[in-house]
Amino acid sequence: MNDNESVTSSKTDYPYPDIKENPLDEISITSYILGTVLGISVPWLINAKFVGFPLYLISLSAFHFLEFYVTAKFNPLKVDSNSFLLRNGSGYSAAQLLAICECLIEMQFFSFKSLSTFHTKLIFGLGVCLLVVGQVARSTAMITCGRSFSHRIMQEKQDDHQLVTKGIYQYSRHPSYFGFFWWAVGTQLICLNPISFIVFTVVLWSFFKKRIQHEEQLLIKFFGKEYLDFKETVGVGIPGIH
Repeated sequence: MNDNESVTSSKTDYPYPDIKENPLDEISITSYILGTVLGISVPWLINAKFVGFPLYLISLSAFHFLEFYVTAKFNPLKVDSNSFLLRNGSGYSAAQLLAICECLIEMQFFSFKSLSTFHTKLIFGLGVCLLVVGQVARSTAMITCGRSFSHRIMQEKQDDHQLVTKGIYQYSRHPSYFGFFWWAVGTQLICLNPISFIVFTVVLWSFFKKRIQHEEQLLIKFFGKEYLDFKETVGVGIPGIH
């Protein structure tokens, strides 16, 4: 075997994602759009009368890009064009549209859309903290899980499916949901969106409560007492969800 054959063999052993589920034109266009939104929003922060809205666009574009990038980097066999999570259901799209419309309308007609008072600065600061903590928790959970992470709930245990209890999972047994929830709540606090804050909190809390209950039934089926013991000692980190 010559050197060229050796290189070829080593490359074919690498687990590449299925190209049929990863149309490169769609991935390129999606990444370009997210990058454009990010690129426009960053300089906008300098001259914006209310920095909450461009910061919201920055967090939104970064979040969806990282969903695809982290999956592609650490779990390439399960990445596909849906990993951006932009097609995350009509409810999610409607909620984001509501948040954008509310922020723009209130910026135009209501004086509270500014950081001129102690209370608005406090709310904005809390929102930034939740946004950062949520994003870090979400991405860290995906990295820690590695090959065991998937955007889809697995109905059957896979060969590479392991119960992860290390790292960030020592503090939340569902850190990706913990991160998503607090990131989303944080985005509405930085926008000072009272209506969307309530809508996001209620809708996401209900969604994650049902999803966690369903997923944990499967995890008990997959791992039995090992998961039950883990559940007893580690919480979720979302109020009212145990």
